[in-house]
Amino acid sequence: MMAFYDYLEIEKKWQNLWESKNNFHGVDFSEKEKYYMLVMFPYPSGRLHMGHVRNYSIGDVIARFKRMQGYNVLHPIGFDAFGLPAENAAIKHGTPPKDWTINNMEEMEKQLKSLGISYDWEREVKTCLPDYYKWTQWMFLQMYKNGLAYKKKSFVNWCPSCQTVLANEQVVNGKCERCGTDVGKKNLEQWYFKITDYADRLLKDIEKLKGWPDKVKTMQENWIGKSEGAQIQFGIEGREERITIFTTRPDTIFGVTYVVLAPEHPLVKELVKGTEYENSVNEFVQKMQFMNEIARTSSETEKEGVFTGAYAINPLNNERIPIWIANYVLMDYGTGAVMAVPAHD
Repeated sequence: MMAFYDYLEIEKKWQNLWESKNNFHGVDFSEKEKYYMLVMFPYPSGRLHMGHVRNYSIGDVIARFKRMQGYNVLHPIGFDAFGLPAENAAIKHGTPPKDWTINNMEEMEKQLKSLGISYDWEREVKTCLPDYYKWTQWMFLQMYKNGLAYKKKSFVNWCPSCQTVLANEQVVNGKCERCGTDVGKKNLEQWYFKITDYADRLLKDIEKLKGWPDKVKTMQENWIGKSEGAQIQFGIEGREERITIFTTRPDTIFGVTYVVLAPEHPLVKELVKGTEYENSVNEFVQKMQFMNEIARTSSETEKEGVFTGAYAINPLNNERIPIWIANYVLMDYGTGAVMAVPAHD
């Protein structure tokens, strides 16, 4: 029995053999049943760590198992190399982003190959190179020409240290998961894809995701975020503007006792300007800048609100009802304004 496992010699021997025989190449035209094994591409903002090893070794086990079952497996690898994490790392190290990114990719390739993971290196993708991003640009132009890509201003999570927009999942306890800086809101003009045109199809196709955890499928449904309802316009006492609210229960309009605006709603500052409510409302708006949407809409979060001093008019019964702002109303949902019917909530 071998007393010492010389992994450098033994593993290199087999890795060289696999490479010489091109064992992991996904054949373009094969009579075998196809299997596509895709793992998340790493950001080349540094070197590989044990989190990468855990993720990619699991994917490798599946790819090898499927080959043993007789499948024609396509198991590609690449680098998500065209984003702000790599640029921020380059700034931190005082190195041009291109040099930093290319050097990291070369080093990570060596690390991945030393692990012996069964990638088809002929299918390697580097998203920062023209042979890849020319196609993403082409796809964007097709969507733009067909009205599926558009620009608008919206409040986003903003990390002042990383100088970048963050997804809700990247904000942990009000701080940037990468650098720990307090995250606020910033009103930026940005590009959007009009997925709403495909909401029904996207929701229906979730049923085709066999084997996916229910939790993940629910997250996808929430991300698509389709709601069916009606838009109703409420007048504002003493003003010409109107508040358009979205509701899934227009039948309850006679029970409305107040209207709620998102703190980021463009009407908020106008309603309180020069009034006794201006300071308290602005303080509440500022507080909401450091609270992400997940926390604001959580069932565990206490509902908070501030009266604006203004009143809306119910369009059906002309009843005068107060206008509030609250943490649980989001600017990105519906119109950023809802009607409150406490008896039905």
